[in-house]
Amino acid sequence: MKNLKTILALALVFMLTPFISDAQEMAVTLEFQNAETALEVVKKYTKALQSGDVATMDAQLAANAMVYGLGGGLDSLTKAQHTAYYTNSTNKFKHSLSGELFLPVKVTNNWNEGEWVLSWGTNTITDKTTGKVITVPYHTAGRIMDGKIAFLRYWYDMLNVLESQGYEIKAPSK
Repeated sequence: MKNLKTILALALVFMLTPFISDAQEMAVTLEFQNAETALEVVKKYTKALQSGDVATMDAQLAANAMVYGLGGGLDSLTKAQHTAYYTNSTNKFKHSLSGELFLPVKVTNNWNEGEWVLSWGTNTITDKTTGKVITVPYHTAGRIMDGKIAFLRYWYDMLNVLESQGYEIKAPSK
């Protein structure tokens, strides 16, 4: 019985060895050759949002860029759809970003391999007609390829947006 337990334990270790060794090969670094360029692309994108310059935002995106998470949805947007989304948004709202933090990161040997810029901040959105203000904490992750944003994922607090539009959260009835 003791030999069987030992053999089973060794078999489990040998079966998990490929997973353990794969995990050790992944590398993440904050210092890489294109870090400053990647950072500047994302900063230019966010500055353009604040000034309502959708053309400059669009110029930071790769031709085949995909954008996720805008409008609270999980669906992807193409570059053209992203441009339409922000054209509509900047016509109706002024975006003011504050508390911004940017972190360039390079990932190798993993499913999310590439050069990324992670950002965090608060987007204070003001309705140009009513003056109503919505404060939205956000996070983005953008993969930079050839000096352009090829993939951009937004995460932000949709509850702030919904509450500003009059929606309420109520406890479920028992």
